[in-house]
Amino acid sequence: MFTFNHFNINVLNLERSLAFYKDALGLTPCREINPEDGSFKIVYLSDGASSFVLELTWLRDRTEPYNLGDEEFHLAFTAEDFEAAHAKHAAMGCICFENEAMGIYFIQDPDGYWLEVIPPKK
Repeated sequence: MFTFNHFNINVLNLERSLAFYKDALGLTPCREINPEDGSFKIVYLSDGASSFVLELTWLRDRTEPYNLGDEEFHLAFTAEDFEAAHAKHAAMGCICFENEAMGIYFIQDPDGYWLEVIPPKK
């Protein structure tokens, strides 16, 4: 038996990413790893409701943007108030794709990762 634990993404600017995930999705740090040599930093983000965490990894020597391929992978978030979430993300300018027929949309983080936003199941 396996259960989900976390998902990792690498980021170029940790502070910018932390601010985005807090503002856009309400995710907050719940744990960190900081090696003595400062070569990397890992921050785990929590939604405060589930046990799943998002791991943000920053590498000190990385200067080039990450190659995200065709951006066919993504995380999905359920928004309790879908309309309010959509309005907030539209105001932030981070909506990158909408599929009105499916009733979903995607936002893009500062590193180009796509995050799906879906309404609650009825």
